[in-house]
Amino acid sequence: MIRSIKFLFIVVLFASISTVAYALVDDEGLILYFNFDSQKDGVVTDETGGGNDGVLAHASISTETAVYGDGSLLCDTLNSSMMVYAFDALSEYQDNSYLFWVQFTQENNGAWNQLLAKYAPDSDRSPGIWTCDSISLQVLCQFHPGFHGTDCMGAQGYGTEFQVGEWYHLASVKKENTLTFYINGGEVAEETVPYTHFQGEGELYIGRELHESALFYMDDLYVYNRSLSAEKIVNIMDGLLVSVEPQGKLPVVWGEIKGGK
Repeated sequence: MIRSIKFLFIVVLFASISTVAYALVDDEGLILYFNFDSQKDGVVTDETGGGNDGVLAHASISTETAVYGDGSLLCDTLNSSMMVYAFDALSEYQDNSYLFWVQFTQENNGAWNQLLAKYAPDSDRSPGIWTCDSISLQVLCQFHPGFHGTDCMGAQGYGTEFQVGEWYHLASVKKENTLTFYINGGEVAEETVPYTHFQGEGELYIGRELHESALFYMDDLYVYNRSLSAEKIVNIMDGLLVSVEPQGKLPVVWGEIKGGK
């Protein structure tokens, strides 16, 4: 009898561990999450379970470098892209947050090259993040209508630049008419943007669409339909939304248990 109870306990325990280990990443307002650990037939899974997967074109999943997990997205040509089809939550938000790790693989080529852009009718800036048309390796983030958002900036903000071969964590947060941009968890810019930016049905592109792609690795892309606090951004940057170890991520949900709002 005692052996039977012990055996049943072990079975239940392992079943629970198995269930947790394959749980989906869930968090308030999280509408997309890509860990870029793998792809199948050119498709990268949306780890929220929403089914809004990414479709690769001239891009790949690389196991050469990653911040967390087994891989990262590699855009290594000007034609590289990953596209996410439009869906309601992506087409309706006003407040929003985009967070991701990026490592540039080449110096700037002096053109506006795209890191990511959410498209909408009459807009490629809902938001849009590009490298700048200058010699310095810098980025800017903008919203339409108008060209409202940051100026060109680097790892420490305005007047600095990024270095090739280093990982940086970028976060764009829009709350009402304010865009706050963070790099490596620190606020580097705060700018006025439209209360209501252009929205509507349109795809999300990582890499090329109307603009050619920048050349980079990307890891752990989070998209929210709400604005995140500075504390929450640092928690996500540090891997506290999902229980992880560098180069060995386990898809175990902690959500708000470990990450603050």
